[in-house]
Amino acid sequence: MNRTEYVDPRDGPLLPASFAPPAPRSVPPGSGGFAFVPSAELLAQANVTAFMRIQGIADYPTLIARSATQPDWFWAEVERFLGLRWMHRYHQVVDISRGLPWAQWFVGGVINIADNCLDRHLAQGKGDRIAIIFEDEAGAIERWSYAQLAQQSGQLAHLLKELGVGSGDAVGVFLPMVPQAVVALLAIARIGAIFVPIFSGYGEDAVAVRLADADVRVLLTCDGYLRKGKAVAIKEVADAATRNAPTVRHRIVLSHARLREDVPWDDQIDLWWDDALLGRPSDVPCAQTSSEHPFMIIYTSGTTGKPKGAVHVHGGFLVKIAQEVAFQTDLKEGEIIHWVSDMGWIMGPWLVVGSLANGGTIFLYDGAPTHPDPGRLWRMVSAHRVAILGVSPTLIRSLMPSGDAPLAGVDLSGLRILASTGEPWNPAPWRWLLDKVGQGRCPIINLSGGTEVGACFLSPTPVLPLDPCSLGGPALGMCIDVVDEECHPVRGKVGELVARFPWPGMTRGLWRARDRYLETYWSRWPAVWYHGDWASIDEHGFWYLHGRSDDTIKVAGKRLGPAEVESILANHPAVAESAVVGLPDPLKGQSIACVVQLVPLRQGSPQLATELADLVADELGKAFRPAVIHFVPDLPRTRSAKIVRRLVATVLQGGALGDISAVGNPEALEALRRLAH
Repeated sequence: MNRTEYVDPRDGPLLPASFAPPAPRSVPPGSGGFAFVPSAELLAQANVTAFMRIQGIADYPTLIARSATQPDWFWAEVERFLGLRWMHRYHQVVDISRGLPWAQWFVGGVINIADNCLDRHLAQGKGDRIAIIFEDEAGAIERWSYAQLAQQSGQLAHLLKELGVGSGDAVGVFLPMVPQAVVALLAIARIGAIFVPIFSGYGEDAVAVRLADADVRVLLTCDGYLRKGKAVAIKEVADAATRNAPTVRHRIVLSHARLREDVPWDDQIDLWWDDALLGRPSDVPCAQTSSEHPFMIIYTSGTTGKPKGAVHVHGGFLVKIAQEVAFQTDLKEGEIIHWVSDMGWIMGPWLVVGSLANGGTIFLYDGAPTHPDPGRLWRMVSAHRVAILGVSPTLIRSLMPSGDAPLAGVDLSGLRILASTGEPWNPAPWRWLLDKVGQGRCPIINLSGGTEVGACFLSPTPVLPLDPCSLGGPALGMCIDVVDEECHPVRGKVGELVARFPWPGMTRGLWRARDRYLETYWSRWPAVWYHGDWASIDEHGFWYLHGRSDDTIKVAGKRLGPAEVESILANHPAVAESAVVGLPDPLKGQSIACVVQLVPLRQGSPQLATELADLVADELGKAFRPAVIHFVPDLPRTRSAKIVRRLVATVLQGGALGDISAVGNPEALEALRRLAH
């Protein structure tokens, strides 16, 4: 089917056949003018290069254009290239007859994520390969083969079925990043139930909302875990949450922190994980799930209202995520990949499904990456020979004040690829990661998507040259654009990031919230996904993000994103991080307020505040001189380390905070409140 045959039943042809989002230009090795240029070896050996050779495509911009305008061709060829296994092959790549918001992919296909992540590899005689390397905060290390992972997940699948869990039933997973969290994902997928991951740091209210909304039947949790050397009694949180989630009939409890003697227990509902699996058969065949069968409900953090449950399915999520891990992070079979995340954030399932589908090895760490010191992460990367490392800009900004000393004597030669997600970069941390950690030879694969996206809108691959903070361009197979308020394409200035056509990993609506899904993503412009991010495309075709469009500050009619001011502040040697928000101003509409965390040993003062305000005014103009600068010991962040600007603005305006269960350090909000009022 040609791209021009795709018709939106409401509006006629969706896009002209000539449409192609601009892509960064390819350059030969050794070309100047970029912060990173791929070596000849990297270009030759990249997975995406192998795909282009097979397809007879000469350069990356051509691949980007063709993948965006011929998604049926691209996704069919990708799943064949990756060797994914279908129980019954699909007869149509994509069906948009119900409208773009309800697109279906791989129509008529039968496929199961657990089959592709485990059984397929065992059938190829690869059961002895290492699937997981695990290290806990105390330093204990475990190694799990694909065969061991298959046995454990098969036993758990058998137990879940015995407890009455069937196809389409929801199972909650409230665990830290331990191997059993991977076991849980695969066991649930195996029987066609729905995986509901919940961030391991949530309080009881946040857990209860998710359990109740998804009608969770069984909750998988543990007794506790260590975080910065202190025991977190997660079982107590699970118990309290379950009291407000009446559909939960059983709790399966892993003895992880060895708190067994002190754990509150209810024989009517609680089962010890190891006891329940002991001697249980593991030969549970994978359910024959259709490509559109729900695999996961994963919730947003909920800092701006009731959490949204994004629904992801077996076919689309598997194909999209396996492609991203293969092409964007260039994972080779048997290589080790680590992402600093949690199973409750989209990068947790992304890591598991993408790595195992490609025959890789996942490195899991259960603990704080800065404990007992800022060198912990680098020592683990060295000791386990991690090849691909995923971080957030916030994590790197928090490590930079410790200087280069934690990297001294650490062998990072095994690293090939650095990757990041979560928020826009500032130039200084981006360069520190490239130069100090990657030693100038590892590309930073800066990707951006979201829980509802299920994957990425924007991302480079290792074959592209890079400029600081750039996201390269549209991710492969994604029909992405930057538009003005009338949805006309804009180039060379900031606009709204949108998607003009669906993609396989897209959420299949929001759980029990059809109207909210349409209102949030599809109501601003006809047949266009509105994402809520500011983006721009420069003269080289490089794409950049500038923060959330609902975080935009409008001073005297002029708009700017918080990241523009935060990047300027980050250039000052006293500044570790900052959060910039807009406050109501009777004259200008809004004024700029900056909440600044200083590097260790620096103290805030009126003189320093003036110096920082002058710095912003010199760069952006006097109209954008900050009206308020506060110095704080820490910035309020979600438990995945994102700075919560909306709550910063609420505190500064004296408003009610509402649900702050997603905030990992609520004491920072209280400190800011005392300072501001």
